[in-house]
Amino acid sequence: MNLQSNDFELFGLSPAFGIDRAAVDARWKDLQREAHPDRFASADAASQRLAMQWSVRINEAYQRLKDPLRRAAYLCELNGAPIEAESNTAMPPDFLMQQMEWREQLDEARDAAELERLADEVAASRRSRVEALRVTADEQRDFPALARQVRALMFIERFARDVELRLDQQGQ
Repeated sequence: MNLQSNDFELFGLSPAFGIDRAAVDARWKDLQREAHPDRFASADAASQRLAMQWSVRINEAYQRLKDPLRRAAYLCELNGAPIEAESNTAMPPDFLMQQMEWREQLDEARDAAELERLADEVAASRRSRVEALRVTADEQRDFPALARQVRALMFIERFARDVELRLDQQGQ
């Protein structure tokens, strides 16, 4: 193992969006068992430090690989198409219209039932967009398009959190 390996190499995977989550979970447990700092408690300071670095590196890779949005963004970076979410917020007009409609529905929602309907609609949109990420990454291998899709999904996830916050406020 090499600390400089990419996440996919570290987990013994081909770089792809579509991964076997159970295999990733199992590999994470195996890697953690091998590198856990407790195994090196009686070792010298350098070995303890290296074990800690490995443990952190394994956990970072696991967090990226298990999350579809983070995994897609990572694939973009590996393939020369960084997300640049802070500086590139351009979205297609139809997507922006959908966002505006959802915001309006959120602002006008008066009860939990309306918020639940909106949350369901947003969740359905998220599921279809995650599937689109797989097609774009693994079948088309179009990483600039994938970066645009990731930026759109980031908007959707942020909005979904806003809806959940409103639902939580309704319950109080």
